[in-house]
Amino acid sequence: MFTKIAATLSLATVVLSAPLSGVSITPHDSFSSSIGVLGCHINTDRVAYWPMQPGCDSLCKKVSSNGRSVHLLQIDTSGGAFDISYDAWNYLNVGKGAAEEPTSGGGIPAQWEDAPMSDCADLIKTPDGKLPLMAANSINTFISCPVGSWLRDNSALYNIANSACTLGYNEVCSLDLAVSNQPTCDHMLGSQNPLSGLPVTNKAYGTGADAIATQ
Repeated sequence: MFTKIAATLSLATVVLSAPLSGVSITPHDSFSSSIGVLGCHINTDRVAYWPMQPGCDSLCKKVSSNGRSVHLLQIDTSGGAFDISYDAWNYLNVGKGAAEEPTSGGGIPAQWEDAPMSDCADLIKTPDGKLPLMAANSINTFISCPVGSWLRDNSALYNIANSACTLGYNEVCSLDLAVSNQPTCDHMLGSQNPLSGLPVTNKAYGTGADAIATQ
């Protein structure tokens, strides 16, 4: 009996971790990140807004539809929809980017699966390749991931106060949890200093025109 139960549990684990089929993906044209990733240091055209919370080791998703595929960073949650960046959705829909051949529409059938973080490395634009997090607002996410997890070991805490990168300082802070759970930065942590030169660009739905994010 024990062997049978164990086998059943093992099978359930396999099923739960398998890729989902028949998911309907929808376009999302305004960058955001519930875990505090900075849009100015990643490719905002390749983001997944999934119903579930981003995981500490499973931020990279491969989404396939119409014989094409893209890799996306899942750094935000949705209200239940499987949203992806408009440019990525447009590519899966017609094979071209939103700026080149913008289209409109709703959900398209797709499959997704977790992918190795190395497959999303080119989506992170920091000098050291680390995931850029807001030092003042992402500390709970950072600490909640255990040492040894991808997010904990491969993130950098920036003294930028909003995901649109219009406030703060473009500087990396340090964190010594033996001393404090507050990062130490060259300037005041969470500063509201106006910051320029690091625009976060969205592609407007239906036109593909660049739109600068302000918050």
